[in-house]
Amino acid sequence: MIGARIRELRTERGLTLAQLAAAAGVSSGLISQVERDLADPSLETLRKIARVLDLPLFSLFQEPAAAAVAVVRREGRMLVRSPAGGISYTRVSPGHGRLEVLEGCLLPGGSSAAEPWSHPSEECVLVLRGRLVVEVSGTEHLLEEGDSCSFDSSLPHLYRNPGEEPAGFLVTVTPPSY
Repeated sequence: MIGARIRELRTERGLTLAQLAAAAGVSSGLISQVERDLADPSLETLRKIARVLDLPLFSLFQEPAAAAVAVVRREGRMLVRSPAGGISYTRVSPGHGRLEVLEGCLLPGGSSAAEPWSHPSEECVLVLRGRLVVEVSGTEHLLEEGDSCSFDSSLPHLYRNPGEEPAGFLVTVTPPSY
């Protein structure tokens, strides 16, 4: 599904496969394989593609035509996993509108990105289980179960799990972005 969506968005924007690949800093072969569902892109690759297409990351998974009331069943959630950082997200919100809600799981010692990154939004993170360090502009904020943190996502940030157990957390992002 994601491959077809990327191809659709790329062609809507009049980009060739090579142009998208060059702008995203990945190989044309990778984009070709992703579009044909022969390769699963990493979370970082998806972020780069979304940035080039000027879309929120999870809009790459968006389904057509939103209903007035959207119910997202646990078993129907969209899942994105990053094996390098030990993080996975499921989209709790339906994937359209001005608010995105994600449930994250971060393995011990893992981080949400290799380096802090920014995007034009506002975030609020709530720790459901475990411990989470939220680094914003080089300042670390240790959150325990039940703690939350809100910040301007245009500031470089990342999440890290300093604990010995997986950390579960809920992230709200408005407006949805990379």
